[in-house]
Amino acid sequence: MFSRKECVAMLLAGGQGTRLGVLTQKVAKPAVPFGGKYRIIDFTLSNTINSGIDTIGVLTQYQPFELNQYIGNGQPWDLDRLNGGAFVLPPYQKAKSGEWYKGTANAIYQNIDFVDRYNPEYVLILSGDHIYKMDYSRMLAFHKLSNADCTIAVINVPIEEASRFGIMNTRPDGRIYEFEEKPKNPKSTKASMGIYIFTWEKLKKYLILDEEDKNSSNDFGKNIIPAMLEAGERMFAYEFSGYWKDVGTISSLWEANMDLLDASSEINLKNKDWKIYARNAAEPPHFIGEKASLINSVISEGANIDGKVENSIIFTGVTIEEGSRVTNSIIMPDAHIKKGAVVDHAIVGWNTVIGEGSVIGEPQDGPVGGEWKIAVMPPDTVFGSGTIVKAGEMAGGK
Repeated sequence: MFSRKECVAMLLAGGQGTRLGVLTQKVAKPAVPFGGKYRIIDFTLSNTINSGIDTIGVLTQYQPFELNQYIGNGQPWDLDRLNGGAFVLPPYQKAKSGEWYKGTANAIYQNIDFVDRYNPEYVLILSGDHIYKMDYSRMLAFHKLSNADCTIAVINVPIEEASRFGIMNTRPDGRIYEFEEKPKNPKSTKASMGIYIFTWEKLKKYLILDEEDKNSSNDFGKNIIPAMLEAGERMFAYEFSGYWKDVGTISSLWEANMDLLDASSEINLKNKDWKIYARNAAEPPHFIGEKASLINSVISEGANIDGKVENSIIFTGVTIEEGSRVTNSIIMPDAHIKKGAVVDHAIVGWNTVIGEGSVIGEPQDGPVGGEWKIAVMPPDTVFGSGTIVKAGEMAGGK
């Protein structure tokens, strides 16, 4: 028998992340390495346990093996519990065959029985591909105080960028009266963060109705939220102020990593009051050679540095040989940069070797049209001597 939980979290982690190209050909986007020793999903998992929510279903679908293995029993996030904890939930297996999750709402619908085990009053819906720190317990308190059926976390964005987001238009008390998906002429700057709290009995009703509609996309933004608004349900916007980044593109993934090196940035991974947890194997201390040069960089355990590293994120197990130079770049776990190679404004995938004298990426003064032109080297690949990859190119990719 399961003890009742006030709130159960459901983390949508099945996305392919096609805009990350070669980095997500073999792993789901939430499993992509970040910040020297983390994965993208670590932020949402850590936020959940730090908020006092200890029961979380992780809904996987695309390339789930590494993500499943990484989450394991949830121990690094204090989610290995007898009552509650972390549960990996692949698409539901029926008697005859499995059925893919058709959309975000269908993914929750397929797991109604899992949620019902804990008979919660509230359900928190999360995404596994954002970088941020957030106390969901404050959002839950706001939901209760508002006597809401649904509360949607929003963040204010510049008005010129608002047309890229789902925008919530609200009354002075925060009640949502209109939701516009990527409006050409936005009426507000309150962008949905894809974080929802629902009163469970109310959500369950709408999930069942949505599943019965054969024309539905089975999506929260396209179907569930508009249906609840149309029915006059109590829906409120919860305003979040702080660092939040959707790392869905190469440029945004690179920017979020670089933000860790900016002393003025709001994202701080050294803050022990809101720790971000990760599953990491024990590594020896990093080694810095006599001729190495390090400027404003993150160097993780187990790295061996003999070259020049500036303004870069260096993951565990990375080797950077003498005479090589790495600038404004992300070097993922166990990559090897050989002698004389120059890497600038680039992302080098895990277990990848960059041959001697190679030139990967180019110096840049700033983004073009809002996007940085980052060179990307795929994981698990050996590149020979003298390899040249220009700015914005994805080696081995489309």
